Amino acid sequence: MNAVNIDRIEPTNWFVGMNNPSLQLMVYGKGIRSANVMVKYPGVKVDSIVRLDSPDYLFLYLNIKDARAGHLMLNFTQGKTTKRISYQLKDREMAGDRHLGFTNADVLYMLMPDRFAQGPHHKSHISGMNTYREDRSQPSLRHGGDLEGIINHLDYFKQLGVTALWLTPVLENNSPDDHAFSTYHGYATTDYYHVDPRFGTNEEYKQLVRAAHEKGLKVVMDMIFNHCGFEHPWVKDMPSKDWFNSPEWLAGGKDAKNKYKQTSYKLTTVLDPYASKIDKNETVNGWFVPTMPDLNQRNPHVMRYLIQNSEWWIETVDIDGIRMDTYPYADRKAMSGWMKTLTEEYPNFNVVGETWVTEPAYTAAWQKDSKLSKINSYLPTVMDFSLYDKINKAKSEETDNSEKGLNRVYNSLCYDYLYENPSSVMAFIENHDTNRFLGNGEDTLALKQALGLLLTIDRIPQLYYGTEVLMNGTKEVTDGNVRKDFPGGFPGDKQDCFTREGRSKAQNSMFDWLSKLLHWRQGNELITKGKQTQFCPYNGVYVVARQYDGKTSMTILNGTSKTAIMDVKRYAEIIGSHVAAKDVITGHGVSLERNLHLTPRQTLIVEF
Repeated sequence: MNAVNIDRIEPTNWFVGMNNPSLQLMVYGKGIRSANVMVKYPGVKVDSIVRLDSPDYLFLYLNIKDARAGHLMLNFTQGKTTKRISYQLKDREMAGDRHLGFTNADVLYMLMPDRFAQGPHHKSHISGMNTYREDRSQPSLRHGGDLEGIINHLDYFKQLGVTALWLTPVLENNSPDDHAFSTYHGYATTDYYHVDPRFGTNEEYKQLVRAAHEKGLKVVMDMIFNHCGFEHPWVKDMPSKDWFNSPEWLAGGKDAKNKYKQTSYKLTTVLDPYASKIDKNETVNGWFVPTMPDLNQRNPHVMRYLIQNSEWWIETVDIDGIRMDTYPYADRKAMSGWMKTLTEEYPNFNVVGETWVTEPAYTAAWQKDSKLSKINSYLPTVMDFSLYDKINKAKSEETDNSEKGLNRVYNSLCYDYLYENPSSVMAFIENHDTNRFLGNGEDTLALKQALGLLLTIDRIPQLYYGTEVLMNGTKEVTDGNVRKDFPGGFPGDKQDCFTREGRSKAQNSMFDWLSKLLHWRQGNELITKGKQTQFCPYNGVYVVARQYDGKTSMTILNGTSKTAIMDVKRYAEIIGSHVAAKDVITGHGVSLERNLHLTPRQTLIVEF
């Protein structure tokens, strides 16, 4: 052999002083599996060299417990040829316990980088990428938003009053366009260590986080451990035969199509005590879609790679949280191990997992320390799909004295005793995978009721970009219709919703209402620490109260399309001797000495 071939080593660098001294290096290069490896660096020991099925991979496990920052030399020898590679160990910028995650004091603003805004230095085409094009007339092709565009609008988020940004995945998605479809959404990762060049660079991502922090904004990174993109190098050259779940399809041959296994999407099987093996297998081991191969987290080398990747981004970019996509689809025990490792390294960090089942008991079982599960997930935050489901049904119903309308919300929140920590549950009324709350209309009365609840109950609230300017859409035809471009984010836009002058009267009215509520919520311990009391909807009126340190708020909703009367005597346990309150939105006084007459679908939030 004339040369030692090494195309890449991942992670690209690492950090000294980590709680876990073990470092996995995935070395890739033609024929590298047979290489002998020597490491010369004080405090570094070779724990093991793992040679899997592919001749082109070698996994090197190092113990760096006593190492200091610097460049260690990796010597790879094959035959009489030796290749020396310099690998950098860096000092950490801060200790693990100083990485502070998002909490219920935050309001997350979810956005899609491709659809939000484009910076002035954007390149319409990046050479070396698989075939793609930017075409804003096509809802499922790339539109050209980027990180620079987001950086340029950080003041907008401050003006609105949100405190954290959740970006859908920013990592490379080098999948070729398929007619009018692309992976603009970011959920088909093809490189776990590089930002998609159409969005920018790793350094620009770091710049975004740094600039956001300077303005008091947090940044949450969207990750996917369940699957990767079909164009990931692992697909063409699997490190081991069990790197993916159900890998038979990748072997090709005339029966390839018959070998493909897609998930059933039935997440209930994961926790169902009576689940059959075939049902559970179809859920967990099937691929999400044909273009997203399902990773096998039961393979310890796969899981170690993914764990280190999440730690690398925390250390490198200083993100403030992780949102983990398709959480229950991945192996339950392996994901528990990931969260336990992350918690030990970053005890004050936060991770939210997507757990898409609309029953509170299911969601609660995935939260850290839940008594409903024999396996501790160690997952601090779960997503409240129950509340999402109930509020979206309630918006088109009349609230009666039984089950319809806002009774659905009451009947969801009443199960909060199932959660170990209701304050660490993320609530939302819409996201990139659902219809917009407004559908194809502009029912701001229903929207205000949903947002009023979202921002005052005991939850971590998440907003979806553009709701504040009445962006709407449904996904019957394509998901792209609920992921439209933010007006004013792109060159040539006829409307600029980033400015007051560019918004319509109705848009400004909604923006102002929401902004007022968001700014009132910021730093408000009444909302973040207050005891919550909810009243069964009565004569169409639903009331949720918060109390803390002598202060009280009441979120009062008329869940009917008719005028309703709130009998103040019914809420005496909350009102007590108070005779007046202040409308949080308008600042006007509200008398509590007489019954309140509520207009149809009115939202009234008061404090006293």
